Amino acid sequence: MRRDAEARVAELRAQITHHDERYYVHDDPEIPDAEYDKLMLELRALETEYPDLITSESPTQHVSGAPNDAFGEVIHKVPMLSLDNAFSEEDVRGFERRIHERLSVEGELAYWAEPKLDGLAVTVIYRDGKLAQAATRGDGAKGEDVTANVQKVHGVPPKLRGKAPEVLEVRGEVFMPLKGFERMNRIAREKGEKVFVNPRNAAAGSLRVLDASITARRPLQLFFYGLGVVAGGVVPERQSALLKALEDWGLPICPDAKLVRGVEGVLAYYRDMGARRSSLPYQIDGVVYKLDSRADQERLGFVSRAPRWAIAHKFPAEEALTVVKGIEFQVGRTGALTPVARLEPVFVSGVTVSNVTLHNIGEVHRKDVRVGDTVVVRRAGDVIPEIPSVVLERRPEGTHEVELPARCPVCGSEVLQVEGEAVARCTGGFTCRAQRQEAIGHFAGRRAMDIEGLGDKLIEQLVERDLVKSPADIYSLTLVQLCGLERMAEKSAANLMQAIEKSKSTTLPRLLFALGIREVGEATALALAQNFGSLDALLDATVERIQQVPDIGPIVAAHVAAFVASPEHRAVIKRLREQGVTWPDVVVPTAASGDDNLLGQTVVVTGTLESMTREEAQEALVALGAKVSKSVSKKTSFVVVGAEPGSKAQKAEELGVRMLDEKEFVALLGKKRNAGAQ
Repeated sequence: MRRDAEARVAELRAQITHHDERYYVHDDPEIPDAEYDKLMLELRALETEYPDLITSESPTQHVSGAPNDAFGEVIHKVPMLSLDNAFSEEDVRGFERRIHERLSVEGELAYWAEPKLDGLAVTVIYRDGKLAQAATRGDGAKGEDVTANVQKVHGVPPKLRGKAPEVLEVRGEVFMPLKGFERMNRIAREKGEKVFVNPRNAAAGSLRVLDASITARRPLQLFFYGLGVVAGGVVPERQSALLKALEDWGLPICPDAKLVRGVEGVLAYYRDMGARRSSLPYQIDGVVYKLDSRADQERLGFVSRAPRWAIAHKFPAEEALTVVKGIEFQVGRTGALTPVARLEPVFVSGVTVSNVTLHNIGEVHRKDVRVGDTVVVRRAGDVIPEIPSVVLERRPEGTHEVELPARCPVCGSEVLQVEGEAVARCTGGFTCRAQRQEAIGHFAGRRAMDIEGLGDKLIEQLVERDLVKSPADIYSLTLVQLCGLERMAEKSAANLMQAIEKSKSTTLPRLLFALGIREVGEATALALAQNFGSLDALLDATVERIQQVPDIGPIVAAHVAAFVASPEHRAVIKRLREQGVTWPDVVVPTAASGDDNLLGQTVVVTGTLESMTREEAQEALVALGAKVSKSVSKKTSFVVVGAEPGSKAQKAEELGVRMLDEKEFVALLGKKRNAGAQ
C-alpha cells in the first residue's frame, strides 16, 4: 500500500506541476478547475494519510505559479498566499469551528464576504499617494513587475485621494467583465485571430504582455480586497472598515461584498451569490469569507500556503470533461450550416449537457474538435454551453478532421462558402425543409407577426405535410387542415385561426423583421421603415440608396438589396397582400419643428410600462414620425421612463435630456393622435 501511495503521490505532483505551468505561466489550461481540484484533494488526502511523504516542494506546501523571466522580478515583503477551499457546508462549518477553538471564543463572529473573482492576483504599491509599482502574485514569494500594464487597467488611480499611509501596498484581482470578454472574442473570431478560452485567461493574457499598449486596449478591471506592507499611517482594525478606507482613497472594490455574521450568515451569502451568479457582470467561481477582526486575523496566522482566518467556498463546477460521440450539421433559417457536437451527457452548472454548437466549420478546425475527443464543456450560469478546448493528451488514435459537407444534409442542395465568410450555407432556399421551417417560425414569432399558438411542433407538421411552403401560406390555412394536425383539437384550431386573422394587421417594422432578411434585426427593420416610409419605396431602392440609412453598412445593404430584388421574395410579399395582410406606411421624418412636433425627434424608451409593451410604445412613436433609438445621447429629444429603467435614465439625467414618465407619455400620444385626426 505504501509503495502504491508513493507512486501515486509522485504522479499527482507531476500532473499538478504540469497544469500549474499551463495555467499560471502560459494562461492556457488543459483541464477545468474542478478536475484540478480533484487532483489536489487526492494529493492532500494521501499526504494526510502518509505525513512522512510531505516535502517542501509539494504543490500542497506552496503557492503555484512561477514568475515569467521576461518580466522584472519583484520580491514580496509580505508573501501573497493562496486560500484553502471549501466545497460543502460541512467544510465551512468546520472552518468556523476551528476559528472558535483557536481563538477560545463563543458566540457569532463577523466575517467579510466577497465574490471569488476568476482573474489574476496582483499587488500595487503606492508611495506618498502615487502608484509606484505593481506585480503579479507569481509563486507567492516573488512575482513579475507589471507596473506599466497595471497603470493601463481601467479604474486604477495613478494617485490616491485623501490622506493615505505613506507606503500602502494593496492587493486585488485583475479580471475581465463578461461583456468585454464576449465582445473581444467576437471581434477576434471575425478577424480569424486567436480567441481566449475564458475571462480568467483573457485577463491574465492581457496583463502579462510586454507591450503595455495591448493591455490598454483590453477591457480589464481591478477590484482591491486586502493589504501587504503599510507604513506611515493608521490602518482600520476591521476588514469591513479597511475596504471602506480603500474606497475612500479612490481604489475600486467589489460592490457585491458585504459584512455577515456567523456561519449561517456566510452560508446565506453563498446561496445568494449562487442565485445571482448568472446575472453578475463578471465571472466568479465561489465566494471568500474573511474574519472581520484584523487583530484576530493576526492571532490566527497562516499555515504553509494559506491564512487560517479565510477560506474560499467554491461553487459546483461550471466546466467538466466529456467525450464527443458525433458531429452533425444543422441548417438554419438563412441556410447557415451549424456544426453541433453530440456529447456523452455531462452535468455542468445545474443542467445535463448533451449537445453543444460549434458555430461554424472554421471554429471546428481552429479548435480541432473531432469525434472521439475528450473536451472541456463550459456553461457559465444560464449561458449556452460551449466547448472551449480539446484535451489533446486523451485523443484516441484514428480520429479524423471534420469536413464540411458538399451537399445539404436536409435537402441535398449544394453547400457554398463565400470567400471571406465564416459560415457555409445551403443554396436550397424555401425548397429546403429546414430553412423553410426556421423561416416560418421566425415569421410567426412574438416580435415579428406575433401569431400566438403557432409553435415549433405545429410548424414542423405544417412543413412536413407541405401545407405551408412560404410565410404567405399561413394565411390560406383552413380550420379543417388545422384540425387534422396531431394534438390539435377544434377549439385550439379555432383559437389559432383567430390569432392568424389578428396578425394580418401589423406594422412595417414588424413585417420587415418577420420577412427574415439576412442580418436585419428589429433595430435595422425599424431604421429601414423610418427612412423609406413604405414597403414599395424599399422594393424600388438601389443598394446605394439603402446604404444611406444610418447604421447600415455595405454588407447589410447588399443583403437587403438582394432580398427585395428576388422574384421569390416579391411573390411572397404579393401573396401576403392578397391574403389581406396590411401594414400602414410610416411617416418619413422631416426637419423637426420644436417640441410640439414628433417628426424627426429621436426618442428612447426604457423600463417597464404598465399600459403597453415597450414594442407597442415604439410602434406608436414611429407611426407619429419619431425615430426610436436604443441608446441615449445629446441628440436624444426625450426619454420615456417606465418602472426600473436602469442606466439609460441615469445617462439622460447626466446629459440633461428631457424625461417623460408613463402618464406624460400616454398624454403626449393622445394629443398627437387627436391632432393628426383633425
